[in-house]
Amino acid sequence: MTFQARQSDILRARATATPLRRRTAVPAARRVFITLTIGMTCAVSFCVAFHIADWTVWSVLAMALVVPSLLWISGGAATSLTGLLCPLPASSKPVENWQPAGQTAVLMMLCREDSQKVAGSMLELSRQISKAGLTGHTRLIVLSDTFGQDAVAAEEAALLPLIADGRISYRRRYENTGRKPGNIAEWFDREGRAYAQMLVLDADSRMSGARLARMIWRMESQPGLGLLQAGMTLVPAQSRFGQVQRTASRLLGPPFSAGLAAWTGDTANYWGHNALIRTAAFAAAAHLPRLSGPAPFGGDILSHDFIEAAFVRRTGWAVAFDPDAVGSAEDGPQELASFHRRNRRWCQGNLQHIRLIATRGLNPLSRLHIASGIFSFLAAPVWLALVVLMGSGLVVLESPLPFVLILAILLLPKLSGLWRLAGRGATAWRRRIALRAFGGELLLSSLLAPIVMLHHTASVLAVLAGADCGWKQPVTRGVRLPTGFAEAATGFALVGMAVLFNPEAAIWLVPVAGPMIAAPVLVRWMDQIKPLLRPA
Repeated sequence: MTFQARQSDILRARATATPLRRRTAVPAARRVFITLTIGMTCAVSFCVAFHIADWTVWSVLAMALVVPSLLWISGGAATSLTGLLCPLPASSKPVENWQPAGQTAVLMMLCREDSQKVAGSMLELSRQISKAGLTGHTRLIVLSDTFGQDAVAAEEAALLPLIADGRISYRRRYENTGRKPGNIAEWFDREGRAYAQMLVLDADSRMSGARLARMIWRMESQPGLGLLQAGMTLVPAQSRFGQVQRTASRLLGPPFSAGLAAWTGDTANYWGHNALIRTAAFAAAAHLPRLSGPAPFGGDILSHDFIEAAFVRRTGWAVAFDPDAVGSAEDGPQELASFHRRNRRWCQGNLQHIRLIATRGLNPLSRLHIASGIFSFLAAPVWLALVVLMGSGLVVLESPLPFVLILAILLLPKLSGLWRLAGRGATAWRRRIALRAFGGELLLSSLLAPIVMLHHTASVLAVLAGADCGWKQPVTRGVRLPTGFAEAATGFALVGMAVLFNPEAAIWLVPVAGPMIAAPVLVRWMDQIKPLLRPA
């Protein structure tokens, strides 16, 4: 695909875009979000600056790190509060006897997945679509990038009955050019324009037929809507770690999602799956640029979803987020090692966006989404650097008040979720369940946070050192440190640093260094197949 052809797609997308109508509710929610974010950031920043004992070069460096970190966590807290303060109107449902006007392609993207599990998911999705009355208006299409003789054979054998029954169509590429975006682009060039819209799913995605019908209804009711991202919940988990993720999702997710939908309005984001995309709008994003130079900063764009949303919005189409998680779900990693491997790929993909954030013509909110994704990984080494600066005594605060305020901001999203579940009108039984979930999630997420911070920091440093994580490669079995050894060594190093240089800081370092030291036991315990928390 030449540059001129891509430019023609962009012009075509712009020509078919419907002018967006402005809604007064969205700017109001956005003002609330901005006011809360800037207000919390400034208040705590001034508090930190006021309580710095001695202004040195290290103090200036600390403040330079504190301000963006506070902006980041304040934005998350402000989003949850906006969800409570600016509730969205209830979404409309299809009218009786409604039938879609166009055809929808449901794309299932595969690359070395659990074949039997995928086959079961596709069969259930086919039944859901039939139950919703969408059989004649949808087509299930599996697009595979699976490689390796054994993996390919297993995949084809598992999907063969569905192909024979006519429930799905299946295509596997022999060359994985452009990875997942490249696979979708090839399909789009070949037959995609024959469909009115496409639903993109990953192997770990879940979508009910009723939810798909509501999404198609909304897209047909809003001619200017180019991409509709569905909210998601996590499916029931098997491990303690998986259950913690699910409890956090159900506790924190609703107010945060509602706030995100409210203040982003028609310039929301895309998470790569569980999203309905109008094909006329996708023409502007089907062929992403290949970054010059070698990986990790060059080559194919790994985290393609943020950029595709930005390109769709650039041509005049709305990108919306529906926070309702009913009928939309995904699997979460059940082991910390899988969680870290996934985040390593995301880290490389998001840091690539540093080269794309200044792309001409992007909406300011699209740039904000991209910047947020970048800092979601840079935040870890920034926080670790602050821990070292203050733990070593290079920067001394005369009062614990700044730490208390930072902790309060970090707790606000959790408290927002608790208020939604146990606030006004909740029964005593519901309050007990909510408080139990809140307490368990708060304890375990606090134990896991320092470990995740270390791994995010290691991922950032690996990318900066030029290490390419690859994509969907088999897990290699080389010489590896015992589970939790590196985390424990780092924890002991932090405590030793404080004891030698700043003994007074040793106490407040315990919440950070303690979980690291306990990692050899904590990680194994979290990975065990045993439910821990009841869902809220």
